[in-house]
Amino acid sequence: MKRPDTAWQQAELAELFTSFVRGGIPLAQEQLDLILRIVRRLVPKVQTVLDLGCGDGVLGRMLLTEYPQARCAFLDFSQPMLDLARKAIAKDGQEQRSQLLLADLGDAAWTKAVKASRPFDLVLSGFCIHHQPDRQKRRIYRQVFELLKPGGLFLNLEHVASASEWAHGLSEELMIDSLYAHQHRLGKGMSREAVAAEWVRRADKQANILTGVDVQCAWLREAGFADVDCFFKALELALFGGLKPVERSQ
Repeated sequence: MKRPDTAWQQAELAELFTSFVRGGIPLAQEQLDLILRIVRRLVPKVQTVLDLGCGDGVLGRMLLTEYPQARCAFLDFSQPMLDLARKAIAKDGQEQRSQLLLADLGDAAWTKAVKASRPFDLVLSGFCIHHQPDRQKRRIYRQVFELLKPGGLFLNLEHVASASEWAHGLSEELMIDSLYAHQHRLGKGMSREAVAAEWVRRADKQANILTGVDVQCAWLREAGFADVDCFFKALELALFGGLKPVERSQ
């Protein structure tokens, strides 16, 4: 059976996400600002970054801009997304500090792609891991823990499950309103009804396997992470993560 998330390997969907969806994510700038605040506090001397399921590389590129000494590995299983990342990285003048890797998180052997770059000070993921079944999510969290240096940080900006149908409905309403406002900022003049229809029939909808943030934080603790927390949550949008404990001498 074909996996639903392979829709992201289509160039049309990659372009649609970057042009229609990402800029319209509710509170997107606040989420990015919070990521930087957390990183500055917990990993002030970032040298090595992994952007996991990078899309067009928005998170990794932000960290390369913030930390001129850092290097970033951008990993995705969608070649069209990596192509968009490559263009954006070149536009930002970050080619010499970037590595683009094609690998599938659904394959347990994906960590081989980053073998030469590990361990990392920081692993980031944005709206990617929710495409994996829960068993795979738990495995990915364990693998991320192993890829980090002691004292390293993992942050996951993610689409998570609501605890009720009414909360899910509010989340969909918020997303559509935010996308509608984004389209008007771009001067495209789409009606709210057209935006809603585009959102409801989006090609990647069937690829979403949403899990509650509390459950996923428990999986991070199970994997060995410390100071695990949900740092931001607005309905089905959440930023959560934790630290790999520093090994203490006896």
